[in-house]
Amino acid sequence: MAKLVECIPNFSEGQNQEVIDGLVKTATGVPGVSLLDHSSDPSHNRSVFTLVGDEAGIQEVAFQLVKFASEKIDMTKQHGEHPRMGATDVVPFVPVKDVTMEECIEISKKVAERINRELSIPIFLYEESAATPDRKNLAKVRKGQFEGMPEKLKEPEWAPDYGERKIHPTAGITAVGARMPLVAFNVNLDTDNVEIAKKIAKVVRGSSGGFKYCKGIGLLLEDRNIAQVSMNMVNYEGTPLYRTFETIRFEAKRYGVGIIGSEVIGLTPARALIDCAEYYLQIEDFDEKKQILENHLLG
Repeated sequence: MAKLVECIPNFSEGQNQEVIDGLVKTATGVPGVSLLDHSSDPSHNRSVFTLVGDEAGIQEVAFQLVKFASEKIDMTKQHGEHPRMGATDVVPFVPVKDVTMEECIEISKKVAERINRELSIPIFLYEESAATPDRKNLAKVRKGQFEGMPEKLKEPEWAPDYGERKIHPTAGITAVGARMPLVAFNVNLDTDNVEIAKKIAKVVRGSSGGFKYCKGIGLLLEDRNIAQVSMNMVNYEGTPLYRTFETIRFEAKRYGVGIIGSEVIGLTPARALIDCAEYYLQIEDFDEKKQILENHLLG
């Protein structure tokens, strides 16, 4: 079998079904690539696609998706709850089968160079592809968002890795990189007070003293009129999902607020959910390779 690479591009569109359908058509139109999952959130105004393919196919589909998004998404008119800086906000590559992180880094650089050369969209490299430690953290790279990026690019330390110090007028700027698998994990609260969600997010995210491998923000889901703690778990083994979930539950109680439910966006490694099952069921001496039927059959 060919080497397999995963790509999870995020687009700043979650409301216009015609654009979303066009992204799906583009994603399914490249040989050697499979679209495993896609989800769109109107409140976030964001769509997340999960693709897997061989090295050539995954590079081509990533470029074609960025190209389509740049033609159909106008960032001067785009608004949503989720932070964003470009029509295609981020393009991460993840090693899946017989591919090293170093190879994914090279793939990310090839795609980044082509995006800039053919579409004139400036690129920041992030995570494992970052040239400096300051650019590993996506939140730090994206700070300022689309509206503040023109001024940010004038700062000496924030020249794009590819392109000039100016954003594309309608497509903005895109982050491209290589990383390990993460879990996009959201917890919904039974309140419309977004300030509570923001305070709780500050407690759990690593950058403000919370869990090392958790990135989190508080936002309002306008379509449901509820507050949400939206998280990226960048190392689900270092910080398991149940740990942030229980901390959010604990912190919410001080405000007289409960949890409505939680959601996982896109695909997630099985281990991340198995850890939660073991914790909540208090299963002793559990062996996932032998005791999960599918794993036992495949093993």
